Amino acid sequence: MNVVQLTTGDVVAAMFSLDFVDGGFRQEAVERIHRGAIDEWVSALTGSGLFSNRAVADVVRAWRDDPRVLLDSLLAEADPVTLERYRCAWYELDALTSCGVAA
Repeated sequence: MNVVQLTTGDVVAAMFSLDFVDGGFRQEAVERIHRGAIDEWVSALTGSGLFSNRAVADVVRAWRDDPRVLLDSLLAEADPVTLERYRCAWYELDALTSCGVAA
């Protein structure tokens, strides 16, 4: 019997990704995540009661270190077109940030 060990990131993706993708493209969400404004996701994760405080802290630390980790989790169930649209939006924000322009 094969046992698949799910990571906290896998469970987070399962919790959020379908709702995120089904909501249609959300530029403002990409912008918030890109600048590290992730409080709504942290609150949802904490409020779920599915994770220990340590697991939540580990995930939040990963998101703060690299907000793209959160976006990738949210897009785990996205179709290729949606995935590409979000990636393009992210790269545009990266380019604006590297030029010193705030989104």
